[in-house]
Amino acid sequence: MASDSTGPDFSKSELLPAIAQDAESGDVLMMAWMNEEAWKETLATNKVVYFSRSRQKLWRKGEESGNVQELKAVYFDCDSDCILVKVNQIGGAACHTGYRSCFFRRIDPATGDIATEGDRVFDPAEVYGK
Repeated sequence: MASDSTGPDFSKSELLPAIAQDAESGDVLMMAWMNEEAWKETLATNKVVYFSRSRQKLWRKGEESGNVQELKAVYFDCDSDCILVKVNQIGGAACHTGYRSCFFRRIDPATGDIATEGDRVFDPAEVYGK
């Protein structure tokens, strides 16, 4: 495969959006942020690492919950400012609320009604103690 870039361009922004997608099913699991340090650690460990804006530090996915994301493939977009990680979601849930995907609420465009799709994989109160 020919290389036409060096990878994501963190000179454009310190934080780039990173979308996690289930490598097998194609389901979109979550969106978070990566800085260059998280990017490098993800590549070095094959475990996805993000940057937590609320905690202002690296967030090693699954460090509290055990729901680790094993890196299977990684892509970046044409502008080099968005990352797509294809993962094996260990533990069954990517969302801190206990759902498999963070995108578990569907809005009906005709009515505006909101429906929850799927069931919780775990109880966040039990996992995080909150």
